Amino acid sequence: MEDNVTLDAGQRRARARLLELLDRHGRPIKRHRGIYLHGRPGRGKTMLMDDFFAGVASNRKRRFHFHNFFAQLHTAAHESGSIDKAIDNLLDHAELVYFDEFHVHDIGDAMLIARMLDALFARRIVLVLTSNYPPEQLLPNPLFHDRFLPTIARIRAHLDTVSVDGPLDYRTRAAHGGTGFASGCYRIDDAREADTAQVVVSGTREIHAVAVDGSAITFDFAALCGTATAASDYVELAHRFRRWTLRDVPPLRAVPPDWAMRLVNLVDVLYDADLELTLEARTSLSDLVADVPAIPDLARTASRLSELRQPESAVLH
Repeated sequence: MEDNVTLDAGQRRARARLLELLDRHGRPIKRHRGIYLHGRPGRGKTMLMDDFFAGVASNRKRRFHFHNFFAQLHTAAHESGSIDKAIDNLLDHAELVYFDEFHVHDIGDAMLIARMLDALFARRIVLVLTSNYPPEQLLPNPLFHDRFLPTIARIRAHLDTVSVDGPLDYRTRAAHGGTGFASGCYRIDDAREADTAQVVVSGTREIHAVAVDGSAITFDFAALCGTATAASDYVELAHRFRRWTLRDVPPLRAVPPDWAMRLVNLVDVLYDADLELTLEARTSLSDLVADVPAIPDLARTASRLSELRQPESAVLH
């Protein structure tokens, strides 16, 4: 961590605990317990992990954004027919693995995640996870939560849980107009109609775009988030397009929950890949996310969108 950054008590505890994973030469300690860092969006988890990961003296360390890794795991497991082979291929004999933004919302994903974690624990890999949720709140859907309790127990058994949840959301204090994701903007614009071109994802799924111009792509919200797209589609498109525009985004309380959830996933993917996003909404950021019932991770989306340049009228209050 940079010397001029003042850490709160939770961040200091987390940093000290992370350093215990390394020997005096900065190498991962074999068979050491891992860490599960959790806290609300913008509380400095990724900031801490960026600093820690940079200081690990090993070329066998691996960092993954969870959406991206999970999309790769799905593909590799399908191709090889084995979760163990898929993990071996993706991790490549790693000594330390870091997953950012770990979450579990879907019961189908939960079963694959459970098998993945069991495989990682069996390999004695030093594992660090960051999440907006404490372990007990993973897969919160009451219809399925009990089925994930054994995995939560294994997380508790193998990883030390550390809270990083201070009062300040650092993203709301960040200067706007940086690079990558933060170089984009949030602006209020009226709804419009547009002709569409066609972009084919994964060779099978057709997703309609307003425009494609080199490394830039423009979508209408309804065409991208209102159809049966998935995070894996966004991951694939993120490899092809560096600048994104999403138009005509209505207040999320006015759309079906699965539309809003796709926006959450899209922002996660673009933020993790640090790609420029311009979001054109019908209303301010505060109103965009107001009164939306039971959408997991929406607070993280709002926090991330607050990093975009925006007129005063669009600011999240």
